[in-house]
Amino acid sequence: MRQAGTYSGILSGGISGKTGPHLLPLARIKKIMKKSGEDVKMISGESPIVFSKACELFIKELTQRSWMVTMQGKRRTLNKEDVASAVMATDLFDFLVNLVSESGHSGEAPPPLELDTFTSS
Repeated sequence: MRQAGTYSGILSGGISGKTGPHLLPLARIKKIMKKSGEDVKMISGESPIVFSKACELFIKELTQRSWMVTMQGKRRTLNKEDVASAVMATDLFDFLVNLVSESGHSGEAPPPLELDTFTSS
């Protein structure tokens, strides 16, 4: 059985729209969720709150790992190469490798991801 950890803190005290300030806009998260597939029609009010916290934790983790790369380079400004290095060095972020690979540094936006990649057959 999975032990409660850092991430279970978002559930303490129950989830409602009044659980505190959110750093990411819930309406935008809900819009992204709805665009994730034709099958997604209804989304409960609590779901974007959980996604918001998950996004915050993801950003925090990737930033901390990127900052370690910055410090190893004896610099004080985190740049996109530091983020790319952190992604490449961390198995957890393998899903981002194509986004930050050297071939993707042409200055153009990356191609949109195919939803079929994420859905099971």
